[in-house]
Amino acid sequence: MGNEGLDMRIGLGFDVHALVPGRRLVLGGVEVPHEKGLLGHSDADVLAHAVADALLGAIRAGDIGKLFPDTDLRYAGADSLGLLAKVAALVRERGFQIGDVDTVVAAQAPRLSPYRDQMRMNLAHAMGIDAEAVGVKATTTEGLGFEGREEGISAHAVALLHRCSKAPSIA
Repeated sequence: MGNEGLDMRIGLGFDVHALVPGRRLVLGGVEVPHEKGLLGHSDADVLAHAVADALLGAIRAGDIGKLFPDTDLRYAGADSLGLLAKVAALVRERGFQIGDVDTVVAAQAPRLSPYRDQMRMNLAHAMGIDAEAVGVKATTTEGLGFEGREEGISAHAVALLHRCSKAPSIA
């Protein structure tokens, strides 16, 4: 059975980066005050990376590492919201529109609730959608695992895409 009848697609994204001294902590495009930041080739925004992976998964286009490899110097220090905008453009090129995105960030510290609305707005802007279509939640791991030991931060995302009415079918 082909996929010509599929009007919706769901994608799941996950990302994790280690916390280290001497780096900014950027989540959802917001610089969050903290004594450590996330280690990575780009700005290491795990939230934006998880959303990008969810979108890429929904269109069956691999992951963010395939599209923006950490071996490519063009992406050193890259703004992850800019990368997310490129992924959203690819989604539209493939004949889909972003219907809804929901996320969760797992971090023992810092407290993220004061920054959630700005993260939602930043992610929505990068994807070219309304902020009401973006959910951002934060949780601790009750001191368990690498997040609980404050060694890193992880993020999960799910995206729902709708095929555009005049879009060509993807084989």
